[in-house]
Amino acid sequence: MRLLFFLLFSFISFAQQTTKVDFIECKGRVKPEFSTKSILGEGLYTFVVKSAIDTIRVDAKNIEFLAVAINGKTVDFKNNKKELLLFEGYKAGMNKLTFSYKAVPKQTMYFNAGNNQIWTQGQGKYTSHWFPSFDDVNEKVIFSMDISFDSNYQVIANGVLKKVSVDGNDKIWKYEMKKPMSSYLLAMAIGDFVNKVIPSRSHIPLQMFIQPKDTFKFEPTYRYSKQIFDYLEKEIGFKYPWQIYKQIPVEDFLYAGMENTTCTIFAQEHVVDEIGFNDRNYVNVNAHELAHQWFGDLITAKSGKHHWLQEGFATYYALLAEREVFGADYFYHQMYRNSLQLRNAAKTDTVPVMNEKASSLSFYQKGAWALHFIRESIGAKAFQKAIKTYLKKYQYQNVETDQFLAEIKRIAPAFDTEKFKKIWLEDYHFPTETANDLLKKNEFIRTLFEAQQLRKNSFATNKARFTELLKATVFYPVKTEVIYQMKDIPFEDKKELLQLALQTNDIEVRQAVAEFTTDVPQNFKSDYEGLLDDKSYDTKEIAFMNLWKNFPNDRNTYLSKIQKWIGSNDKSLRILFLTFSIQNESAQASDYYKELVNYTSPKYETSVRQNGIINLLAINPKEELVLKNLVNATTHYKWQFSKFGRDKIRELLVQENYRSLFELLLPQLNDTEKTNLQKLLAEKL
Repeated sequence: MRLLFFLLFSFISFAQQTTKVDFIECKGRVKPEFSTKSILGEGLYTFVVKSAIDTIRVDAKNIEFLAVAINGKTVDFKNNKKELLLFEGYKAGMNKLTFSYKAVPKQTMYFNAGNNQIWTQGQGKYTSHWFPSFDDVNEKVIFSMDISFDSNYQVIANGVLKKVSVDGNDKIWKYEMKKPMSSYLLAMAIGDFVNKVIPSRSHIPLQMFIQPKDTFKFEPTYRYSKQIFDYLEKEIGFKYPWQIYKQIPVEDFLYAGMENTTCTIFAQEHVVDEIGFNDRNYVNVNAHELAHQWFGDLITAKSGKHHWLQEGFATYYALLAEREVFGADYFYHQMYRNSLQLRNAAKTDTVPVMNEKASSLSFYQKGAWALHFIRESIGAKAFQKAIKTYLKKYQYQNVETDQFLAEIKRIAPAFDTEKFKKIWLEDYHFPTETANDLLKKNEFIRTLFEAQQLRKNSFATNKARFTELLKATVFYPVKTEVIYQMKDIPFEDKKELLQLALQTNDIEVRQAVAEFTTDVPQNFKSDYEGLLDDKSYDTKEIAFMNLWKNFPNDRNTYLSKIQKWIGSNDKSLRILFLTFSIQNESAQASDYYKELVNYTSPKYETSVRQNGIINLLAINPKEELVLKNLVNATTHYKWQFSKFGRDKIRELLVQENYRSLFELLLPQLNDTEKTNLQKLLAEKL
C-alpha cells in the first residue's frame, strides 16, 4: 500500500508540475565511458515557471549530481536517487537550470562488449537512467546533444548532425533538434558503422547505417525503404515532421526496433542477405518504426490507456505499406492471421484495448483492426482527411482516444464513434464476423476460406480441386493449405500433387512440401534433395534434417553439400553442420567441436550463443566451458537470453550430478555470475 501511495503521489505531483512549469529546451553534453560502463554529462534546461510551485522535479535514476545551478547561481537541491528536487533559485517566467553529473546506468544505456557498441533504449520512461529528464511523456522538450567519444567510431543521435570537432583522441558530435519530443525518445548509438544517404521524394535525407562487415547485406536489409517512406508520406497525407530520418542496426537489441525521434534503432537480426530476406526481413519493422515518427513521436498518447493510438496506428500503417510493396493479397493474409490470433486470445484475455494493462496483441493487432474497420466504413479518402486534420491539430502534443474519434466524427458525421468505441476498444471480444466480412472483399481470401472448407471432404473428392488450386496463380497460402491437408495421405496417392507443388517454384509452397513430408520415399528423393538449393535458410534446414533421417547412407554427401553454409545471423546452418559432423565422427570433429564451443562465448550475439549452447549440450551435456558460458548467460542485459540461461540451468539441476558440476564452477566465476548461480542452487526444485 505504501508503494502504491508513493507511485500515485509521484504521478499526481508531476501532473501538477506540468501545469505550473514548462520545460522548453535542453542542451546536453555527454561522454560515455566503455571501460567503466558509465557516463559523464552536463545539461542546460530552459524552463518557464507559469505559477507558484514549491518543488520542481527532474527524473534522475541513480544519478550523482556534481553541480546544480539555476540562473547562473549554485543552489541547494535534493537527490533521492530517483529525482532531482529543486526548491530555490527559480522565479516566475523564464529560467535556466544547469547541472553536471555522472552515472552508471543499470538499464537504458547498454554497453555491448562483443563489438564495442553502445546504444540506448528508453521506451516508456527510462531515459532518466542516463540523462536527467522526464519520465512523464506529457513533458515535451527540444533536445540537442553533444556526444564525446573515440574518433574511430560513429556516433548517431536524434536530429541533424550540425558539426563534428576533434577533442584529443575523441570527437564531439553535435546533434540538434528543432521540435519538441518526449524524453523517452532521446537516443544515441555508437559503433563501427558505414552509411548511405538516399533522398526521399520530398527531399528528406534517409540515412541508413550498417556495420562494415555487413555491407553486402545493405540492399536486402533496406530494400523498399525509400518506397515505404514516400508511400507513408502520401498515404498519411501529412509531411514527415522532422528534418532527417536515420536507421541503425545494433547487436542484441532488446526488441525488434525502437522509433526514437528521427533515429530508429533496430535489431541486428533484421540485417539480412538475399536469401535471408525470404525468411524474415526488415520490411514490416521498417514501416512500423517509420509510422511511429507520426504516431507516437509527433503526437504522443497522454497515458497507457491510449497506447493503441501509437501501436495500433504504427501496426496498421506498416501493413498498408506492405500492401504497397507486396500487394493486396499479402495485406489481407496478414490481417486474416491477426484476426485468428485475436479471436483465440479473447478466450482467455479479457483486458480491452483501452486499458493500460492491455496485451501487446490488443494494442498492436486489435488496434490496427479497429482502424481498418473505420477506414473501410467511411472510405479511404475520408479516413485520410481525418488523419491529416488530427495530426495537424495535435502536432507536438499529447492526445487521447476521444480527440482522435472527434476528428473522425467531424469528417464522417454518420459514423457511430460511440458504438465503434464500445465494440472495438472497450470490449475484449474480437468481432470475428465483422472482420470476416471485411476480409471477404478480397478474392484470394474467399478462395482460402473455400479451400479450408475442403477439410470436411475425402482426399478422393478433393483431388481434382487440389490440382486446380496448385496450378492456379492464387496467392501461396491457398497452396500451402492444400499441402497441409495432404500431410497424412499415403505418399503414392499424393506424389503427383507434391511434384506439382514443387514445380510452382514458390518459396513458401516448396517449404510447405519440405515441412509436411517428413518421411521421404526413395522415388521422391531427388525431388526432395532439390529443396537444399532453395533460396530460404529455413527450407534448407528442414530439408537437410529430413534427408539425414531418411537416408543414413548418404549422410557424408549431405554434410559435404552444407559444409560452407552459414545461415542467418544466428549462424543456424553453420551450427547445424558442426553438430552433425561431430555426431557423424568426421575427421575434423575435434576442430569442429572447438568452433562450436567458441560460439557459446560472450564474443558472439546471444542468438548464436543460445544456438551453440543448445547443440553442444546435446552432444556433450557436461562440457565445463559450455556450462560456464551458460552461467554467464544469466548476467546478460537481454532479458530473453538471461531467462534462457536461468531456465536451462534449472532444467539441468534436476538431473543427476549437475549440482556438483555447477558447484565446482563457483570459484571460476565473477561476482555477478557467482551470485546468480548461488541463487539458482538455493532454489527448491
